[in-house]
Amino acid sequence: MFSPCKPYLCSVTVLSVNLNKVALLRNSRGGNFPDLLTWADACLAHGAQGITVHPRPDERHVRYADVRALKAHLPAGVELNVEGYPSEDFMALVLAVRPAQVTLVPDPPQALTSSEGWDTLNRQDFLQAIVARLHAAGIRTSLFVAADPVLVRAARDCGTDRVELYTGPYAAQYPHGREAAIASYVSAAQAATAAGLGLNAGHDLNLDNLAYFRQHIPQLLEVSIGHALTVDALYRGVAATLEAYRQCLI
Repeated sequence: MFSPCKPYLCSVTVLSVNLNKVALLRNSRGGNFPDLLTWADACLAHGAQGITVHPRPDERHVRYADVRALKAHLPAGVELNVEGYPSEDFMALVLAVRPAQVTLVPDPPQALTSSEGWDTLNRQDFLQAIVARLHAAGIRTSLFVAADPVLVRAARDCGTDRVELYTGPYAAQYPHGREAAIASYVSAAQAATAAGLGLNAGHDLNLDNLAYFRQHIPQLLEVSIGHALTVDALYRGVAATLEAYRQCLI
């Protein structure tokens, strides 16, 4: 059993498992092995509370068809979070599927992985229009942003429900000084709370740096983790890996 929440943490942060790396493994040999739906079931059975996917235009890992299959397959109450750049093809997909949450990222089509957040000041008109379309379909929105209070406050003016803090810089700096690594994220989290925004986080979070991040960002609602969690599962097994990540979030 998981231990109770620490007194200074208001709730347990949702762990949403990103399936991209499992899909990449599947695609490397063709066919449907490993099966994405079976992997999602295993993660949920061992403590994950949500599923994240990031279909890219070249479908090199998660495919658009996977998104539709997951929406039909996941049990009631399990949130599907679909990440991506809001191209017309992406928007057609999510407006048809209607996942619980869409996380908008500024990735160009050729990007290997997400490596920066939105410029919510200069792209505000664009993002407002996209968010409005998603809200009209009843979809919660989150904007991928850097840990900058100015950009977080501007995200509120885009109409989004949440922001997802890009934690790549935190993970890179953490081994060299965790106090300095977390400082800008604390400020950004405070700005999100003051702006009435929900707070998510993701990118390069792992078993080394996740607990410290959670302890210093008590308002954290959700993290999405894929690469590190998938690699850890190769060594530890799915059950032990999910237990370890969940322990970092309570």
